[in-house]
Amino acid sequence: MATVIPLTDLRAAPPATAREAFIRDATRAPRADGVALVDTRNRPLHDLRISVTDRCNFRCVYCMPKDVYGRDFPFLPHAALLTFEEITRVARIFVGHGVRKIRLTGGEPLLRKNLERLIHMLASLGDIDLTLTTNGALLGRKARALRDAGLRRVTVSLDALDDPTFRAMNDVDFPVRRVLDGIDAAHAAGFSPIKINAVVKRGLNEHAIVPLARHFRGSGHIVRFIEYMDVGHTNGWRMNDVVPAAEIVETIDRAFPLDPIEPNYAGEVAQRWRYRDNHQEVGVIASVTQAFCRDCTRARLSTDGKLYTCLFADAGYDVRMLLRDGFDDAEIGNAIAAIWRLRADRYSEIRAANTPREKRIEMSYIGG
Repeated sequence: MATVIPLTDLRAAPPATAREAFIRDATRAPRADGVALVDTRNRPLHDLRISVTDRCNFRCVYCMPKDVYGRDFPFLPHAALLTFEEITRVARIFVGHGVRKIRLTGGEPLLRKNLERLIHMLASLGDIDLTLTTNGALLGRKARALRDAGLRRVTVSLDALDDPTFRAMNDVDFPVRRVLDGIDAAHAAGFSPIKINAVVKRGLNEHAIVPLARHFRGSGHIVRFIEYMDVGHTNGWRMNDVVPAAEIVETIDRAFPLDPIEPNYAGEVAQRWRYRDNHQEVGVIASVTQAFCRDCTRARLSTDGKLYTCLFADAGYDVRMLLRDGFDDAEIGNAIAAIWRLRADRYSEIRAANTPREKRIEMSYIGG
């Protein structure tokens, strides 16, 4: 049986001092080797998302809006960031707990200097699905090095094909052509299929749905349309701004008839469809209107080493403190196991019941 730590329940979201006490105590718990690591809702730990930087060269209106953050946002000092060695060490411990998929995020991860070295280090951990999400601005000159370092897959955020809309959404006047060139460079480097993520916000870019579908449906790449989410508080989210996934599917289906496809695996967040005429795939992520909390298998590690068990979390657990205070891998693994076993997050279900959480971590800090 898994050990129950006799300390403040994580579900009560204790203050930082209590959280620190919890994970320090949890490092000393007897190990439960051979016991499946599942949370209170019987969800296994399968995915780890690692934010490698809080910096971004875009100011997307749904993530890091310029009118809130400005151009000179006070980013974390370099000493606060986990080193590549620390990231790899934590990732190795997570792999030992059953993680089979690692996604690098940001901010914009390609802004992290020498990221290829980290990818090479993570690729050495074994048979894991190592992937990265990027806004594509730097992908054209980085794609080959990323592939050579061992990155398996890449996802590019692209919210519109028409230049005026795209520039308005990234809010730094960045041209869409350079992102498309980056996608072409990634394909030439051997990434296939490339996933294209498009966040859809009512009144801003719902007109871009069909053009995006049309552009990529013969390319072999997979577009996934994402409902505009209430991550954090600075994006001014309102339910009226959400274009439901069902409406997105109907919009595409009118132009290009669709058939549903079964999920690739349990816990896959995207609902999969294929075009009836060429069988290529397109997807929607209904993170607001159709909560998938019951199947969520993701943990998130922030740039400064906080462990979060939900995208909409209000606080994290300081793994960096354990790394830098001399705890060994087994002790850190015990702490991670204790946190996961007490996980009960279901924010999207709570939101659906009209009781949204008042405090949430910002997307630009925790990554997507």
